[in-house]
Amino acid sequence: MKLNIKEHLKGLIPVSRGQRIRKGRRPEWLLGIALFLLLVFTFARIMWNNYMIPSVDQKEDILLAEPHLLYGLPVDSFHVEENSVRNNENLSDILLDRGVSPQTIDKIAHLPSTTFDVRKMKAGKDYALFYSKDSLRAPRYFAYSDNPVDYYVINLSPDSCRIHAGKNEVNTRKSLATGVINSSLWNAMKESNLDPMMAIQLSELFAWSIDFFAIQKGDHFTVLYDQDFVKGEQIGVGHIHAAIFNASGQDFYAIHFEQEDGQSYFDEQGRSIRKEFLKAPLKLYRISSRFSAARLHPILRIVRPHFGVDYAAPTGTPVFSIGDGVVQTKTYQAGGGGNFVKIRHNSVYTTTYMHLSKFGPGIQAGTRVRQGQVIGFVGATGLASGPHLDFRVFMNGSPVDPLKIKSPPANPVSEQNKAQFEATRDRLLREMKSMKAALAKKKTD
Repeated sequence: MKLNIKEHLKGLIPVSRGQRIRKGRRPEWLLGIALFLLLVFTFARIMWNNYMIPSVDQKEDILLAEPHLLYGLPVDSFHVEENSVRNNENLSDILLDRGVSPQTIDKIAHLPSTTFDVRKMKAGKDYALFYSKDSLRAPRYFAYSDNPVDYYVINLSPDSCRIHAGKNEVNTRKSLATGVINSSLWNAMKESNLDPMMAIQLSELFAWSIDFFAIQKGDHFTVLYDQDFVKGEQIGVGHIHAAIFNASGQDFYAIHFEQEDGQSYFDEQGRSIRKEFLKAPLKLYRISSRFSAARLHPILRIVRPHFGVDYAAPTGTPVFSIGDGVVQTKTYQAGGGGNFVKIRHNSVYTTTYMHLSKFGPGIQAGTRVRQGQVIGFVGATGLASGPHLDFRVFMNGSPVDPLKIKSPPANPVSEQNKAQFEATRDRLLREMKSMKAALAKKKTD
């Protein structure tokens, strides 16, 4: 009897209707596996897109990410050597020691100096050499830092030597400075760990209001200003927003405000702090002799009038015109005044400047000068026991004490700008008060 295997299997393995295997069709369990795998693949694709492939924002971040730059060059692309110019060292010395050919150095030396004169490199200034990253380590660029902001980069390629100027990014933060005078304004800055250059800025700001030769112990100041930073390091005092200087118990205000005739500073009432004359014709030096009808002359040893103020200062200290005017006389006074300049400011006032070591550039009789313009330099020409400036003021031809002149102010805040000025003033003074309180709290904590 012939065995029918197919029929035999049917009897042994019951097959339901839904499980029957039909000719020409795939088993349904295979279809299930395929669907499962498809779901796994879809899930994996979603996870990849969400976590492995950057989103639009992430792509933007990647595109916007910048390499670390030094002097505008990507540091990662070079071997970099940083150094400072030594005494009596020039560009040729630096480059020859680093393998730059004399021919290339000669090309650099003959580049137009309108951007940067390589002969004016100074000892102590920073520079950097950028070398190729390959085994040749060839010098590609030389960068020189003229100051914390400005730098110059020289392409050292023999075929394309050129110089371009660049600037480091300056970050500004508003700061508050306070100090008390114990000996001088300059020392007060140092004692308060402030940039001493602020002393110059304050003396210029309040030049029409305060005699800085007569400030006293206990006088004090508060300044709201911009502190400038480059690469996280302080580089100096920026713009002054507002300042209060208390001299001899009186508060003097300087509020920065811009109106149609240009930016300026005003007191708390909106009056310009810039008056017709500066309080002194030079900066931050002491008075050695005052206006007097009877003074013992240090050279002649006789008593006679001294109708001026002597300012003791080192030879070469710049001397400024205290106001706009026209030079009437520029000469050497054989009678004792030495190098001498006389300026007529208006129909009432003239000023004279004596014992100058030399005259300012372009100063001639008939020259029109501006307030604050250098008209000469302190010296000891003529009858002088040492370097100083003999400064005199004449009103309608008669000598007057320069320290007692009361000058009329310049234009005040206009009526149409009054409300805006008052809002600016109040905001700045509130800011100063708040920051001062925070500083005081920090000191007590």
